[in-house]
Amino acid sequence: MDPMDIVGKSKEDASLPKATMTKIIKEMLPPDVRVARDAQDLLIECCVEFINLVSSESNEVCNREDKRTIAPEHVLKALEVLGFSGYIEDVYAAYEQHKLETMQDSLKGSGGGGGRWNNGSEMTEEEALAEQQRMFAEARARMNGGSAAPKQPDIEPDQES
Repeated sequence: MDPMDIVGKSKEDASLPKATMTKIIKEMLPPDVRVARDAQDLLIECCVEFINLVSSESNEVCNREDKRTIAPEHVLKALEVLGFSGYIEDVYAAYEQHKLETMQDSLKGSGGGGGRWNNGSEMTEEEALAEQQRMFAEARARMNGGSAAPKQPDIEPDQES
């Protein structure tokens, strides 16, 4: 029988996408390093536990402020309380980037064209891919102890209409 957590669901119910996590793990290591399947599973479990820990502390911060909804500020405070102050600046920057992207998405309208790339003032699919790759590279550099300065994508906007 599977071990049960406090809400009565098996621990497997709370997980992260294994293929995505495996890809992230491999990207963080040199190409000649292999990771045993058990080690990958352990890393994934550690990530889930970290998320649970931050979520739980964020909830406590929220409750102490007599709020009913966990806000980004509660998550940042939880990171500080848990001793992860070194990540607060990066987490806040990611949050600000998310707000910016969300605002841009909402300005595009609610036409439901999730796969559409039109209008010259919007980012082309190629530009979006280049930006995503740049952000991944920066995240990898931060994870590896470097501090890569933000760099603009080396792709020129598509001139076709």
